[in-house]
Amino acid sequence: MKIISWNVNGIRAVQDKGFADTLSQLDADCVLLQETKAQDDQVSKALENIHGYHLYSNSAERKGYSGVAILSRQEPIQVVHDMGIAEHDQEGRIIVAEFEKFYLLNVYVPNSGDGLVRLDYRQTWDKEFLAYMQKLQSQKPLIACGDFNVAHQAIDIARPKANYNKSAGYTQVEIDGFSHFVEAGLIDSFRHLHPDTVAYSWWSYRANAREKNIGWRIDYVLTSQALLGQISDAFILPDVFGSDHCPVGIELAL
Repeated sequence: MKIISWNVNGIRAVQDKGFADTLSQLDADCVLLQETKAQDDQVSKALENIHGYHLYSNSAERKGYSGVAILSRQEPIQVVHDMGIAEHDQEGRIIVAEFEKFYLLNVYVPNSGDGLVRLDYRQTWDKEFLAYMQKLQSQKPLIACGDFNVAHQAIDIARPKANYNKSAGYTQVEIDGFSHFVEAGLIDSFRHLHPDTVAYSWWSYRANAREKNIGWRIDYVLTSQALLGQISDAFILPDVFGSDHCPVGIELAL
């Protein structure tokens, strides 16, 4: 089974950049999209010519903002939106598909914002999101994919010193939040299989950052320990364009 996660930075924008062809080339069983920036009906409209997948989406109340979607060849047992906390459930950031052997969670974690204006909110989010993942994990193994909006270690960011505790996505608060996910038994699949590999999943549109590979690894596939032996590959696909993020994913034998 091949699972791909991709922050598309606007489902309608990426649709005009060859998304259908890219999806065909990726040949994934499940594709998890973040930052669709569209309402559910607009997501369906944008993907109406994509065949062979069941589509599920969760959109923000605010139009043109946030939003997540799952494309799955296999129909899930059930699909759940959000974590059931009113404070967090307005922005279309979580969608979970339940399959026989695992939960598949798609998340777009809140950015702490310019000037770190949402850092306190982000700290609360991380804590309550962890509790939600632990609840799922207590029922069956979990695969949690998405844009986690944090570079966890210095190897995950091209310029760690310049950004540490200054830029959203590389503050100690956010790093600690992600560390708590790992401490709870969720494995960073890419780093587990590639402990010393420098690879990024997001680049600023400014100053030719992608061309120069001045990037951040902020997109992850986390898995429960129970699934670790079944993961044959974890990968990042920097040569796939269409967004300021690139796809990440895993292959596993079930």
